[in-house]
Amino acid sequence: MILDAQSGVKYAIVGPTGIGKTAAAVCLAPLIDAEILSADSMQVYRHMDLGTAKPTPDELAAARFHLVDVAEPDQEWTLADFQSAAEAARQEVLGRGKLPLIVGGTGLYVRAITSQLDIPTVPPDEEFRAEKRAFAEANGNEALHAELARIDPTAAARIHVNDVKRIVRALEVFHVQGETISDLHARNQETARHDPVVIVGMNYGDRRALYARIDSRVDQMVKAGFVEEVRSLLDRGYSADLKPMQALGYRHMARYLAGETNFDDAVLEMKQDTRHFARRQLIWFRGDARVQWIEVDGLGVDEIARRIEAIFKNTVS
Repeated sequence: MILDAQSGVKYAIVGPTGIGKTAAAVCLAPLIDAEILSADSMQVYRHMDLGTAKPTPDELAAARFHLVDVAEPDQEWTLADFQSAAEAARQEVLGRGKLPLIVGGTGLYVRAITSQLDIPTVPPDEEFRAEKRAFAEANGNEALHAELARIDPTAAARIHVNDVKRIVRALEVFHVQGETISDLHARNQETARHDPVVIVGMNYGDRRALYARIDSRVDQMVKAGFVEEVRSLLDRGYSADLKPMQALGYRHMARYLAGETNFDDAVLEMKQDTRHFARRQLIWFRGDARVQWIEVDGLGVDEIARRIEAIFKNTVS
């Protein structure tokens, strides 16, 4: 049975970082005549390649990708921006008679595409932003994060203490709307329109195997020139305080380049934080009853792709 691109059913592959989602999707795409919509909040940024595990040249030659390299690191890029761009890309793919295949580990991005969230566009208040940035500079990021924790502990638990841009945005939403960003997200999920969707989650039955894969990938990134990538971003004038520069890996290497830590400690902390991030991703996706899980321990990419294809076809048959 051939999957019908015009049926209205959406198809997605999700899972923790380092699990091999992109490789599986590239192998699967020609089998189901699909193009890939990246649901990754970091792959949208240009010049940030190794640390975001963007598709390799070989993968880009094997499958068509969308929503990769669409914004500058210092560009404001919101969930609403992503949702709009994702829907435009989806319609473009459908217009060619192809199947849009959603692939990524950013849970809110996946939900924005598959559930049609009604995302409010809260206008920026530049004066408020400047005031909060100045507060952080004078009192430390921890003090700003503590302010958010008093107002919205759920958001504070999700946002890293050094991610000043996201902290300020969460405070700004409360300042402008009188409602926390967490309450807005919760209300959106309650009122979301759930389109027909088949979501396959990839995971290892043995958590140690996932952690070993993550550690290996970090080592490969560093060997491939990740430190030089971060140095190049800083040399281009992108501040280490930018939201993308506070992401996994980038903040660790920026601290190393600033002389705030040594190389070995930066790599070790990067591995530890990536493992913690993978756990949070699994918690998120396990909270989505729509996800059908497969364990990929010991499986080659071809077999993984075939199993995902079987779930897609059996679910809609």
